[in-house]
Amino acid sequence: QSSEEAQFQAQQEEAARLEKERIEQEQMEKLEAKDQERRESELAELHSLEQKFLSAQQWKTDYRAYGKWEHYLSCDGSPDPTVLQEINTFMSLWRDDQNEDVQLVMEKGEQVLNLIEKLQFLLLDTPPSEITEKETVQYQESILELQNLLHQKYNGATEHLLKTANMYEDSETGNMQAVIKDKNVTFCIWANLKKKVRLKNHMFCDAQHGFDLPKSLAMSSVAVRILHTYYDHVSPLWLQCQSVPRLEVLDSKELTQHSKDNVEEPEEEEKKAREEPSMPTGEEMCSDGRKSAVSFKENSNSIADINETEEEIEKKSEILDIPSQVQHPLTQEEMNEKEEAITDENIVDLQQFVPVGGVYHIDALQLPPQVKQIKDWSMVEVLDVGLQAYPYPPEEAEDATYSPIQITLRLSDNVMYFEDPVIARWDPAGQQWRTDGISNITYERQAQSITFEMRAFYTIALLQDAHLNMPYQAWELQPTGTDEALLIVTTVFATIQIQIKGNQCMLSSVAVEEKDVLSYVTGKWLSPVDLRAVLKKAGVNIFPGAYSHKYVSVNKKAPIAEVRAYQQMALVASAFAFAWSKWNLEAGQEQVVFKVSEHLKADSVKDWSLYMFNGQKAQKLKITETSEAFSEELEEDSEFHSTLYHMLKDFASKEAIDKVETANFLFIDVVYQLLLATRVLTYS
Repeated sequence: QSSEEAQFQAQQEEAARLEKERIEQEQMEKLEAKDQERRESELAELHSLEQKFLSAQQWKTDYRAYGKWEHYLSCDGSPDPTVLQEINTFMSLWRDDQNEDVQLVMEKGEQVLNLIEKLQFLLLDTPPSEITEKETVQYQESILELQNLLHQKYNGATEHLLKTANMYEDSETGNMQAVIKDKNVTFCIWANLKKKVRLKNHMFCDAQHGFDLPKSLAMSSVAVRILHTYYDHVSPLWLQCQSVPRLEVLDSKELTQHSKDNVEEPEEEEKKAREEPSMPTGEEMCSDGRKSAVSFKENSNSIADINETEEEIEKKSEILDIPSQVQHPLTQEEMNEKEEAITDENIVDLQQFVPVGGVYHIDALQLPPQVKQIKDWSMVEVLDVGLQAYPYPPEEAEDATYSPIQITLRLSDNVMYFEDPVIARWDPAGQQWRTDGISNITYERQAQSITFEMRAFYTIALLQDAHLNMPYQAWELQPTGTDEALLIVTTVFATIQIQIKGNQCMLSSVAVEEKDVLSYVTGKWLSPVDLRAVLKKAGVNIFPGAYSHKYVSVNKKAPIAEVRAYQQMALVASAFAFAWSKWNLEAGQEQVVFKVSEHLKADSVKDWSLYMFNGQKAQKLKITETSEAFSEELEEDSEFHSTLYHMLKDFASKEAIDKVETANFLFIDVVYQLLLATRVLTYS
C-alpha cells in the first residue's frame, strides 16, 4: 500500500509542478503582451531622447567648420594642413631654408608634429559621411611627406654638426660629443676624432644612452648618432591612425529605424567592424627622395615584389630609413590571406605588439672633412654627398669576422612597460619590424634601461603586447555631478580613472600597485579621440581594435545588445551608476548583464541591482552578485520593457528621470564614445 501512496504523492507533485509552470507561463505571456502593447510608445520616447546623439553630431560638425574659420581669422602664419596648397608651400619653404641648426630643426619640428597631429585627429574624428576618399588619401600623403621632411632635416642638421665636430671636442677624450633635447626628441651624437681603441665606448650622460663599438670602428673616421624621437614616424600609417572599430553607426537613418525595429543584421555590423584596419602597401623611393607608390602584388608578402631600384637606394640611404608607406585599404578576405603569408616568426605582428616610447634611430655615419684653421681663415673641403652611412659590417666581412655593437638605452619616463619590452629593428625593404639581428638583451627594471647587441646599425623600437591590459577585471561608471561622471577600468596591472565633463574627458589617475604613475598625462582635459591616443602612446591600452578578439579570450556579445546598451547607458549616465557583473559571462552571447544603481549624490552608497538587456528587451533580475547560480528569473513585481531607460524608470525617483531628460547632449556623447572605445561589456 505504501508504494501506492508514494505513487499518488508523486502524481500530486507532478500535477502541482505543471500547474505552477502553467501559471508562470501565463504570467510571462501577460508580461510579454504588455511589453508589446507599449513597445511603440516606449521606442518613440527613447527616440526623442536619442535625438541628443544627433545634436552632438551636428555640434561636432559645426565645431569643425568653426575651427577652420578660427584658423583663417588667426592668421598666425601656420598653414592649414587640410589645404594642399598651404601645406605644400610650407614644406617647400622649409626645404629651401638653408639654416641647419639642430635647435632650429627641433623648434620647427614641433610645428610639424602639430600639423601631423591635426591631420591624424581629422582622420580619426571625422565621420565617413563628412570626408571624401580623396581627402583621406590627401591627408595621409601629407602626413607621410611631413614625416619624411622632418627626418631629412634632422639628417641635414646632423651633417652640419659633423662638419664642425672639432669645435665640440671633449677636453678629456678629444672626441666630440653632444646631447640636445626637447620634449619630442633626444639627439645624441659622438664623433671619433682621436681614433683610440680604448675610447670605443661612450655613455651620453644627459641622456643615459650609450654604446660600445667593435675595435675596427674605434679606429675609423666614424660618428655615432642615437636619435630618439618620442613619436613613431616609422611604423606603417594604419597603425598610427587607428580608429575605434565601428560596431554600428548612429546616423539619423538608423535612429528612425529604431522605432520600426528594423535593425541591421549583427553579422553585417561585425563585418563592418572588422574591415576597419587598412593594411599598408610597399612603396618605392625615387632617387631624389620623392615618393612613388607601388603596391605589393595584392596577396603576396614577398619582398621581391618591390622594384629593384628600392634595394639599390636602400643600400645608399639605409641611414635615411625613411618611413615610406601609404595606406591601401584591403578587404577582410585579402587581409586574411595576407596574414597567412606571414610565417616568419621574426616579423612582428603589429596587431599584437605595438611600439611604445617612440623610436631610436641608431646610425654609424662617415665623418666629413673637418674645418681647418689657417691664420684667420677657416677652410673646409666640401663634398656634396649629403649625410653618409658608415658601412658596418663591411661588405667583404664574413659573418664570423666582425663583432656586434653593444647599445644601452634609457627608457622614457613617460611610458609604462608592464612587461619586459620586445626589441625590434625596422626593416626598410620589407616595411616591417623584425626581432632577428638583436641578441644578449638585459632589461634593468629599476634603472629603467635596456642593453643589447646588434649585428648592424638599426632603427630600434621597444614593443609591448597591445592586449596585456585585457580582458579587464572590472569597470564602473558613475555620475559625479551635473554632466559629470567617472569611468574606472581595473586591469591586471593598473586602475585607470577617467573623468568626464561636458564634451571632454581627463585621465585623472593611473595607479599601479597603489602608486600613481604617468603624472605628466593626468589632469589634462581632452577629447575622447585625443585621450585614447595619449593613453596608447603611454603604453596603457584599454581600447580594443577591430581584431583584438583574436588575441584576447573575450566574452563575445551580439553587437545589437552591446551597442544599444552603450547608447542607453550613456543616455541615463547622468543619474545612474553602472558596473561590472560576473553574470555577464554566463548570460550568453545574445544579452548583456550589468549592475545598476540610482546615484544622485557623489558620496551616496550604491544600492546595486542586476539588469539584463538584449538590445530589444530589458529586465530586472532576481539574483544578486553573490547568488549561487545564474537565473533569468525576474525580480518580484517587475515587468519587461523594450528599453533600458523605461526599465530603470519603473524603479527610479522623479529627480533621477528629470536629470536624465535635462542631461547635456555633449556629455552623453562623450560617455557613449568612451564606452564604445573600451567595450567594457565584451572585454571584461
